[in-house]
Amino acid sequence: MSKSPLLSLPGAVPAEGPDEGVAGHYGDLFREQRALADGTGFVDLSHRGVLTVSGEDRLAWLHLLITQHVEQLPAHHATEALVLTAHGHIEHALYLVDDGTTTWIHVEPGTQGALLAYLESMKFFYKVEAADASEQYAVVYLPAGAITAVPEGWAVRETSYGRDVFVPRAELESFAAGAGRPIGSLSLEALRIEAHRPRLGLETDHRTIPHELGWLETAVHLQKGCYRGQETVARVHNLGKPPRRLVFLHLDGSEVKLPPHGSPVRIASEGEESRQIGFVTSSARHWELGPIALALVKRNTAADATLLADTTVASQEIVVAP
Repeated sequence: MSKSPLLSLPGAVPAEGPDEGVAGHYGDLFREQRALADGTGFVDLSHRGVLTVSGEDRLAWLHLLITQHVEQLPAHHATEALVLTAHGHIEHALYLVDDGTTTWIHVEPGTQGALLAYLESMKFFYKVEAADASEQYAVVYLPAGAITAVPEGWAVRETSYGRDVFVPRAELESFAAGAGRPIGSLSLEALRIEAHRPRLGLETDHRTIPHELGWLETAVHLQKGCYRGQETVARVHNLGKPPRRLVFLHLDGSEVKLPPHGSPVRIASEGEESRQIGFVTSSARHWELGPIALALVKRNTAADATLLADTTVASQEIVVAP
């Protein structure tokens, strides 16, 4: 995906890593975070992949392939889902809504091609048409409470924490001009980490299962079967013993540098040379909480243990119960 035209807005500083192509911030990170928390402004997510699925069988067909129950998904009702491997490992994360005729999906940047290839391979006799619409549509995030008007007929995925608007790319700049203050992806990341919401490619690696991240509550329907990896989901849920668990970290604010993705996590009392019990998945500076992070640690790590995230002391908050 090429760079967003909104990078030409005053103060825009390009993001790095998985959000490359849009603005990371516009010159005042903490004020942007506070504005977002207060329900104002918008975030350019035009680097994300967009897929559409049309045809009369679309919901029944998707129901067989993903972890969520969507066979009778009401129009305009937002949900999220996963595609798993045969062994139950997370392969794709889908954020979707159906408008009555088309299912709209947005996914992590660069993953839409592989997801589309998988969907195409599973079409068989179903009356469906899946397409990569990333060149035609861009995603813009509006926080909960934002009063920005969305033109009639546009697809909108509305959740408790905001709206994902599927904007025709030809109208991206004009829509942004009327959406208030531009806010960078770093602010949205800080609020995502605060809310303990996992993100594919950051909180996941090649062996992550949904139970480890709390995705059972939001992206997996435990009363449905008929999807790849379902046996692993059921078995681990019944045993109650996923190998790892997601934790929220309050980092020591005296450290200048945030521990980057992949930094080792250890038990603080055992020192920096002790064995690794996990890794940092995401970190950010929050306008109220200070430096924070998410980490994936071994399930049996004591819930009251003080941890070391790289070299930074961190207290943990339970996200997934041991």
